Amino acid sequence: MTKKIIAMTGQELREMFAAATAWLEKNAPDIDELNVFPVPDGDTGTNMLLTMRSSVEEAYRAPDHSASAVAQALSKGALMGARGNSGVILSQIFRGMAEDLANKESITGSDMARALGRASKIAYKGLSNPTEGTILTVIREASTAALKKSAGNGKDLIAVMETTVNTARESVANTPTLLPILKEAGVVDAGGQGLYTILEGALQYLKGETEQMQFKKPQVITSSIPLTLRLPEMIAADELPYGYCTEFMLKGEELDPEKIRVHLNKKGESLIVVGDKNTARIHIHTIEPGNIIRYATTLGTIHQVSIRNMDEQHHDFVAAQKEKIASSDIATIAVVAGEGLEEVFNSLGVSSLVHGGQTMNPSTKDLLQAVGHSPSDKIILLPNNKNIILTAKQVKSLTKKTIEIIPTETIPQGVAALLAFDYEANLDTNIHLMEQAISNVKTIEITRAVRATQISGLKIKRKQIISLLDGELVAVGNNSVDVILNTLAKIDFEENEILTVYYGADTELSEAERVADSIRKKHPKLQVEIIRGSQPHYNYIISIE
Repeated sequence: MTKKIIAMTGQELREMFAAATAWLEKNAPDIDELNVFPVPDGDTGTNMLLTMRSSVEEAYRAPDHSASAVAQALSKGALMGARGNSGVILSQIFRGMAEDLANKESITGSDMARALGRASKIAYKGLSNPTEGTILTVIREASTAALKKSAGNGKDLIAVMETTVNTARESVANTPTLLPILKEAGVVDAGGQGLYTILEGALQYLKGETEQMQFKKPQVITSSIPLTLRLPEMIAADELPYGYCTEFMLKGEELDPEKIRVHLNKKGESLIVVGDKNTARIHIHTIEPGNIIRYATTLGTIHQVSIRNMDEQHHDFVAAQKEKIASSDIATIAVVAGEGLEEVFNSLGVSSLVHGGQTMNPSTKDLLQAVGHSPSDKIILLPNNKNIILTAKQVKSLTKKTIEIIPTETIPQGVAALLAFDYEANLDTNIHLMEQAISNVKTIEITRAVRATQISGLKIKRKQIISLLDGELVAVGNNSVDVILNTLAKIDFEENEILTVYYGADTELSEAERVADSIRKKHPKLQVEIIRGSQPHYNYIISIE
């Protein structure tokens, strides 16, 4: 006779997800390997596992054992422990379930189906550009199937969950048909696989198979279509800012701020022109401030002129920043990994650092603690990694402080943002300055492939050197210099003048110097600097401005 469960208590709900977490833990390393790019930052499984652990730990602290209270605790724990994009989406799934299970003492199959349906809607709502062929598709298709099943067999939790799990399995197998990059890389979606593993573990708990789970291991789902490829196995040099920081007030008649902005747009960086027809405030980083001043005097009279030489007096610039940190009402928090990079960010006046980056994304709680320790009520967060941006955004709703996220996806973007930060400007102006600054930076990341694959038209062998240009895999080879030069050949250097090489923890200074010399010979007009970054996993991170 097939086992049935008509209703589940809050305690059972907690134990179900505890069992699911233990099941996910066995699968986490395999999920980590389901990374599209063969770079050493495949951490989806780890991020989902840490998020689940935080969720269950919070559930065990819930004083009320009703289903609704446990669901709320699971949601809170998932949010606070969310790491990476996959962890954040998982936390939204728990949030949706908790919302639907409000005021429930126990849960039937129908309740679970509706909760999963709400979870899907909240997960989609949490992303500005939801992508199909991901964990979102899996939760949507699985919840739709659960709702259909519950309509005919509404109270049986096991029947509903069996349908949910079977549909999730099919959905994961189908992800490469919806996302071509998965098909090309020869993998199914990692987040979808993680969610399926959680649901599968929950089902096994409901069926009373927790003892058998100890001796089994989850399987990675294979694609429903033939795949292209199946899985095989120095003292830090000072960063130089851009020319002269030129600021002044312009007074006149019939001034046109937009016309002024257009005229000055090609004259420098970090341009801001605000005001009206009688008064305009102008800020620009330029090599030739005299030309800016001469142009402005043809329009009216200039006042409150400030011109700072950011090249020759860089040490003074940094010192001035540090002096202003205590008096500024805006704090900056950056996520950084690597002793050398931490020195760089500290020298640029960052208020505090959160340790993390590739393979070690900080949690929502980690970022929230940094915010809480800051004496300022206005805070700018620099994630410096695309997989941390969503986590950072979760912090905004968890504090009364004003939090602004500059969506820095790389370390060079974070550096550029801090260089553009002006302690004398207000929050809105600094947001504008920093966002403009990161748009002017290109990033090259050099690492070794953690597995063989074929993607973006490149055939890659395990441990080969690979290059990413602004997150896109563009070159592969057996020699760092060749790979870097091949990558640089894809860039138009007409408007770029400074190239900075941050060398990693596993790279010798002598090797970094050879790389820099090769770049100088190939691109003699570029100003090439070397900085000890000490970052893990990536031999070189290169900034081009």
